[in-house]
Amino acid sequence: MKIQTYYNHIRYYAPHHFVYYPVLTIFLAASIYFAFTTDDSLIWSFISVVFVFLFCLAFMLRQHYALILQNRIVRLELRYRYFTLSGKRFEDLEYKLTDDQIFALRFAPDNELLPLIDDALKNNLTGDAIKKAIVHWKADYNRV
Repeated sequence: MKIQTYYNHIRYYAPHHFVYYPVLTIFLAASIYFAFTTDDSLIWSFISVVFVFLFCLAFMLRQHYALILQNRIVRLELRYRYFTLSGKRFEDLEYKLTDDQIFALRFAPDNELLPLIDDALKNNLTGDAIKKAIVHWKADYNRV
């Protein structure tokens, strides 16, 4: 694997992004085309609506289940890392940080984590600003 940085940390799931969605998009486009060019426009319109529904449903479910679990794991990991580094419970600070900030902090290595948490709390840094402030990126190759 290549070294992960701020600029390449987004991942794609090839069967989903490059097979399922393109095929579904082609079917949707064809059904819309047939809805306007054939005498059976009502049935083709219904088929188009079904494809739109499948598209939305697949996107929402794929992301929803994986991200809910991963968000929980990221929080637990950050709690453990914070306790290991500071000897204090992260829960005392966690409520002051947004989800975006917490999820950005996972990319910080141990020697940058505590100062970044302090900086995020003092200056209300966005998640993107936290990611850009990280000097030595700690890769997360398992995020969906």
